[in-house]
Amino acid sequence: MKIITVKQNNVDIAVISSSGILIKDVQSALDFMATVSFETGCNRIILNKSAICEDFFQLSTKLAGEILQKFINYHVKIAIIGDFSVYSSKSLKDFIYECNKGKDIFFFPDENQAIEKLSLV
Repeated sequence: MKIITVKQNNVDIAVISSSGILIKDVQSALDFMATVSFETGCNRIILNKSAICEDFFQLSTKLAGEILQKFINYHVKIAIIGDFSVYSSKSLKDFIYECNKGKDIFFFPDENQAIEKLSLV
């Protein structure tokens, strides 16, 4: 896991890149948040969707809800970036749409949009 910190609008954002899966269950998500917080002090994170297990994107597993609830509970805002058009699930598309209307969890196609949003919320 490689962590870069960017600052925009006086807000620090941790941008995480990884060649492997970092989040595969609730415990790994908690460990991930703790590591990023300890190493950067940031409570805003950008993570590529390839670092999250595919079960996350199958809403019937309830994994996305369980994991994202932890981010909200610990006041960590996250933007997941990547190509979400590969998923045909209407419920996932609706979920992403609703998240993007909120103020804690976001799904964007690229890092620049994620930085812009996280620096304003």
